[in-house]
Amino acid sequence: MFRHLFDRVSSTLPGQCAVCHAWPAQPVCGSCVTRFAQPQPRCQTCALPVPAGISRCGACLKSPPPLDACLAAVAYAYPWSELIARYKFGDMPGWSTTLAGLLRSMPWVEPALEAADLVLPVPLSRQRLQQRGYNQALELARHLAPAKASPDLLLRIRDTPPQSSLPRAERLRNVKSAFAVEPLRQAEVRDKRVVLVDDVMTSGASLFAAAQALRDAGAAHITGLVLARTE
Repeated sequence: MFRHLFDRVSSTLPGQCAVCHAWPAQPVCGSCVTRFAQPQPRCQTCALPVPAGISRCGACLKSPPPLDACLAAVAYAYPWSELIARYKFGDMPGWSTTLAGLLRSMPWVEPALEAADLVLPVPLSRQRLQQRGYNQALELARHLAPAKASPDLLLRIRDTPPQSSLPRAERLRNVKSAFAVEPLRQAEVRDKRVVLVDDVMTSGASLFAAAQALRDAGAAHITGLVLARTE
């Protein structure tokens, strides 16, 4: 309780930029956001970079994912890869305010949030949540749309090994049927527009599996929203 209270207070106080060390600044200063977070053309359903004028990559045309749209703020590269690792594993939930602000500043994110009925985080397993102390995706969702965020509507029903240690084919098998909508609350999802939030999208396996669970529960439209996309 006291740690989260401290994080809420400290996230509003000036400090050093974690990238350039400018002071005073929030965790990432405006100059570094301008320098390292320039928008780029991305596939509309998996957020991989594509040439200008192309809306969908070849893989999504061949095998459409269970997302109607997918938005990523930045590439998973310097400095964001290091900052997100600190956010997730360095006990830095107070950075959620800054990182959610980065997401909201990206093209098409604000309209997606406004149109959504629900803004749901990709859930962690109970074991990983206990180890980490918080779900970084839930912290982002709460800062993006507090009135629409729900921590326990989409469930992780099966623990899985860390995705980072697996090749893509195994990642897809690893998370298959790992997610489900709370059985007694499926009516809350049916015919609704959902924004599904996560921090990093690598192969897309976790985000796609979570989206499929929402699709199976009757969601009408699903937008994936991630801080960073590997390329």
